[in-house]
Formats: sequence, C-alpha cells, structure tokens
Amino acid sequence: MHHTITVAGGGSWGTALAHLLASRGHSTCLWLRDAAVAEAVNSRHENPRYLPGLALHPSLSAGTDPGLLDSEILLLAIPCQQLRGWLRAMRGHLHAAPVLVNAAKGLELGSLAPCSRIVAEELAGRPFHYAMLSGPSFAAEVVRNQPTAVVLATEDHALGCLLRELFSSAAFRCYSSTDVTGVELGGALKNVMAIAAGVCDGLGLGHNSRAALMTRGLAEMSRIGEACGAQAATFMGLSGLGDLALTCTGDLSRNRQVGLRLGRGEALEHITASLGMVAEGVKTTAAVHELARRLGVEAPVTETVQSLLHGGESPRDAVMRLMTRTLRRE
Repeated sequence: MHHTITVAGGGSWGTALAHLLASRGHSTCLWLRDAAVAEAVNSRHENPRYLPGLALHPSLSAGTDPGLLDSEILLLAIPCQQLRGWLRAMRGHLHAAPVLVNAAKGLELGSLAPCSRIVAEELAGRPFHYAMLSGPSFAAEVVRNQPTAVVLATEDHALGCLLRELFSSAAFRCYSSTDVTGVELGGALKNVMAIAAGVCDGLGLGHNSRAALMTRGLAEMSRIGEACGAQAATFMGLSGLGDLALTCTGDLSRNRQVGLRLGRGEALEHITASLGMVAEGVKTTAAVHELARRLGVEAPVTETVQSLLHGGESPRDAVMRLMTRTLRRE
C-alpha cells in the first residue's frame, strides 16, 4: 500500500529516509529551508550539501513551502535541540491528526526532554500519533542500498506493524517495539559513549580500551534507561547495542570524530566549527549528565565526557581518572 509522506528536515538522515520512502513507491516530499538544496534535489536528484555525489530516487520531490507539512504521515528529521522551536513555528501547518515519525536523536538541554515529550508539549490539545525511528544507520549507506536494520517504537502496536511495513525493503529491515522511552534513550545516550570511544582512539589506547569503554558504556546506558522507566532488554537491541557498536567504531560517526580529534589535542570549538553538521552528542552529554545527577544514577563515562567537553579536563587525565575508579563487581 502506497502512502503520501512528507519528510521535514533536509540533513543527511532526513534526505536518506526520504530517498528510501520514495524508492518504496510512496509519494514522498522533502521539506527543507534551503531553496537551493530543494532545487538540486528536484533537478539533479542530489543533496549537494549533505550527501554530495549520491543519486537520490528520481520520484523524490523537495520544497520549502510550509503547506507541504500538511501530510497525514510526517517524518521529523529536525535536530533535537531545534525541534521545539520548529514545532512552535509550524504547528499551524501540520495535518489535523498526523502520524509523526521522529528520526532525530537526543535530549533537549534545559528540559532534559526526549523528542516524544517535546512533541507532546508542543502539540498539547490536539490529536496525533508518535513513533520513534532509531538504530545503527549511517545515511550514506542507506542511500547506497546497503543492508540496514532499525527499530521503530510506538505505544500503538497496530500502528507499529503498519509503519514497519511502510519503511521495510529488501535492504532496510524495520523491527517494531512498544518501548518508546528505551528506543529514544538508546539513540541519545550512545552519542555520549561514541565521543568517549573516539577519545580513546585519538589517544592511541588500542582495541582493548575501546571494547572496555563500549561495554561499560552500554551498562551505563541501561542503568539510566531503567531509571527513566525503559526496559533493560531494549538496550541489548538495535537502538542500544546496535547503534552503540556503529557509532563507536564507524568513521562516518560525527560524534566519534569529535572524540577522535579531542584525543589528538584539538580544541572543541575548532572541531564543531569545522564539522559543518550537527554532532548531537556534544549537547546531549550536558543533558545526560544532568539527567543522571537528578536520577541519582552513577554515570562515570558521561561524567568523564562532560568534564572533557565542558570542564576543560585533558583527554589523558580524564581517561586515567576513569580507569582508576574504585574497584567493584561487574
């Protein structure tokens, strides 16, 4: 069954998902702010800013008119820190009862809210359905049709079954879940761990240290998640372990690149300025650090990354402090 879908946000991930949906035969439109990028998508079937050189499906259209957002199925690929302001500005253009599939990962600074809470607060008083798409998925590999598996979480089981069919293809396998909190937190927390893994690699500490960091990082993600009401098993799945493995080891990971360059001695301001796109983990770290503090959950890896990013501690000192913590049972 074919649907009409709008994807809001023309970054690499929004573009990749729009391409995927168009390839599946859905009538798909990419809404973005930049008219020049929209023109390139329409005429050259390429997003030259975020996915240069990769051919997009010829049926995918793009535009900047907010009227395009009045779609029954709206996929949100707006960075977490910008989502609230965007919803506030565009609320009047949305469908009367939309199905919102969020594909952005993170926790909002200040409120510490996951995207589901931001949407619920900004669309209070009107009907909508919410789903969260997450998992180990580099955008460029999805556009190249390389095998990828993700998880789509929604409290409505029947909607989850419908949506997983809508996204799935021979190369893109979509599982469903009802643990929205767990899937959202997995996607947000792994970015913090990816920065830490990158730092280890940047310092040249070897494969042992990265494996240790990922394992303890996963335990920390699960502790924080359970304290927020998520299911521990979710963190063993695609949005937890799966995304963590990809983001901590893949060179395409922006968050790992931040850590790698920090470990090699670059200043954070220089790294973020030169990346040219969002590395969500930098802001998410501050939010996760505060969340763990409020919950009373021990989060040594997050604490270490926080002191590195926002406390001025040197990478080597931070890692040594992590390694010399009080010994305990696993």
